[in-house]
Amino acid sequence: MAFSAGVVLWGLSAQAQPQAPLRLPVQCQLSGGPWQQCTMTIQRAGEHWWLQVGAQQLEFRSDGRGQISLREPSGLTRVVYPRWAEQQALCWDGICAKGEFPLD
Repeated sequence: MAFSAGVVLWGLSAQAQPQAPLRLPVQCQLSGGPWQQCTMTIQRAGEHWWLQVGAQQLEFRSDGRGQISLREPSGLTRVVYPRWAEQQALCWDGICAKGEFPLD
């Protein structure tokens, strides 16, 4: 099942997780800048995924209780909060992605 606006990546069944990482072509926007092609890689659905935007890798992890952390290319790790944006994109504190995302 897919939804073109995005996906909420937490709360997915551990039994439905793929063996190999799932790589998806999506569009990303960083800090309100222009939309650009990027790749979302899902290592463990609902637990660990990242966006590759040019040379930058933005790594996300969920603790399974609704808290999502982002590790930035600088090595800084911080908590981020997901929200749906008007552009039918899923955003985490200024980092947005849109495209075909699996729902489960």
